[in-house]
Amino acid sequence: MTARNISQFWEWGRKIICVGRNYADHAKELKNAIPTEPILFLKPPSAYVREGSSILVPRYSNNLHHEVELGVVIGKGGTAIPESAAMEHVAGYALCLDMTARDVQDVCKSKGLPWTRAKAFNTSCPISEFIPKERIPDPGNVTLWLKVNDQLRQNGCTSQMIFSIPYLISYISEFITLEEGDLILTGTPKGVSAVQEHDQLQAGIQDVVTMSFRVDRQEK
Repeated sequence: MTARNISQFWEWGRKIICVGRNYADHAKELKNAIPTEPILFLKPPSAYVREGSSILVPRYSNNLHHEVELGVVIGKGGTAIPESAAMEHVAGYALCLDMTARDVQDVCKSKGLPWTRAKAFNTSCPISEFIPKERIPDPGNVTLWLKVNDQLRQNGCTSQMIFSIPYLISYISEFITLEEGDLILTGTPKGVSAVQEHDQLQAGIQDVVTMSFRVDRQEK
């Protein structure tokens, strides 16, 4: 079998594990309690979208929000990974957006239902190119930003995360075996807001990578 290329993890990686409310100011802006343990949800690989393709607003949503995040690409799988060894399982990173149908999520939350329709739809996980581990020597202290139509909406640092990357890897792997090519989305800083059809989104990790996407609406 041909060796898999980790720099194209989106083509063969099997799951996207997302961490909700991992920045206190973001939890507060959505009037959510600050979590005492990680809040997790999943996206399927069909959520991936790369530059050159559009983010599509689902037919059933009228309030799509952007959430810029640092993604952690797993290079070595494992179960019950000790926090002290967690970074040995990281191959690199990606800049990611967790696109969220906020109106749908609000209804799901009010009914105590899962967030799947709000979080897991096609194009809900725009990603940058793969970023080798060496290019981000301290993932706990990088600046993420996002602009909509050249207006800055989000600007935060991963040092503000409630749960660190090593902790998240260890915590998740206690009950979900991590596999090569998996992606962990580590949460978003404050400043999330709605996007509209034809908007242009630009996002970046300071001094590392930028990416841009157009927003379109899913055809009826």
